[in-house]
Amino acid sequence: MTDDLDARARELDRTHVFHSWLAQANLDLPVVAGGSGSVVWDHAGHRMLDFSSQLVNVNIGHQHPAVVAAIQEQAGRLATIGPATAHLARGEAAARILGKAPEGFAKVFFTNGGADAIENAIRMARLHTARDTVLSTYRSYHGNTGAAIVATGDWRRMPNQYARGHVHFFGPYLYRSEFWATTPEEEGARALRHLERMIQSEGPETIAAVLLESVPGTAGILIPPPGYLAGVRALCDRYGIVLILDEVMAGFGRTGRWFAFEGHDVVPDLITFAKGVNSGYVPVGGVIISAAIAATFDERVFPGGLTYSGHPLAAASIVAAIDAMESEGIVDHAAAIGESDIGPGLRALAERHDVIGEVRGEGVFWALEFVTDRQTREPVPAAFIGRLKGELVARGLLPFVAENRVHVVPPCVVTADEVGQAMEIYEDALTAVAAG
Repeated sequence: MTDDLDARARELDRTHVFHSWLAQANLDLPVVAGGSGSVVWDHAGHRMLDFSSQLVNVNIGHQHPAVVAAIQEQAGRLATIGPATAHLARGEAAARILGKAPEGFAKVFFTNGGADAIENAIRMARLHTARDTVLSTYRSYHGNTGAAIVATGDWRRMPNQYARGHVHFFGPYLYRSEFWATTPEEEGARALRHLERMIQSEGPETIAAVLLESVPGTAGILIPPPGYLAGVRALCDRYGIVLILDEVMAGFGRTGRWFAFEGHDVVPDLITFAKGVNSGYVPVGGVIISAAIAATFDERVFPGGLTYSGHPLAAASIVAAIDAMESEGIVDHAAAIGESDIGPGLRALAERHDVIGEVRGEGVFWALEFVTDRQTREPVPAAFIGRLKGELVARGLLPFVAENRVHVVPPCVVTADEVGQAMEIYEDALTAVAAG
């Protein structure tokens, strides 16, 4: 019977579901019927390590009992209410989020997800500054709505150019430096000089915001070199530009900190969030707003809003998730296991496999970059990554793959034993691909 359910799920999926970012013919996607912590399973009970955290969002792990109970309790009390109301769970969620933000932040604007958060942060910056242009990097991803996708710096932007006022620049990426740098210090300094020249060339008086992922995620988990984010903050201050830091993927424990930017001596003006704030149990996102920008709208209507902004089920899940992460030390655990298990395990893997060009990351936010040659750093072809993904899935691991990389991004609650199992699977899968 359970095998029949898996077959039925596949049949319905192939027949009726239109999937994002995939060609629709010949899909054969894994069936997921349940999960717990860092493990998911199908109806037949076949278990898989989830080292993708789905879309790098299930930070607290699957089916955390406190978060599930909070959603159930809220559903029994009040399942939905409009945004133009005062609601206790929404207020508590905003207070919890502001309690993790730096000093000087005043309000939270809730959205349905990360892309909506980016849209509204851009809107706030433009209205606050009375300027239009938004600068964002190549090698970035900010979401798949109008302005968010045009702010994105990868191929997904190109068929979706429907928004105005966006300019891209190169951020730091030492492994594939655009600046002929050989050290992190050189890369950071030269990237900052490049950004300042972009600001000057575009006209500072036209630029509303610089939008950056604190740690670019989908683009390759590109940890900023020391001083870079602080340098961007200084440039924004010099030219009167709003700094928006996108913490949608990197926030709420992923880097082993509540916010990724906390490790970089920088405080932005607007912070976008989603994903890890409640691990995606109910769709939600938002913008954390500095006092100065919030005051812009004290006597002025903010022209934005969504039917489900601050949905009570989402709000209840945020409160429960943040409280559980705090009381169970989950963020500290993510930092520790990255340092003691994931990082050393991946570096040992690279010592045995020349096809791994670079290992980089922190917390539970890591990437393996695959190359055909370590000297030329030529990326492996897509077929290599396709075969590797297949070998990983066949051995019981759900991976996150992008371009020539495998991202190692388990939930923040992953155990040392689970990391050890994953390292064995990566080893066996790489050996199988190398053997042809």
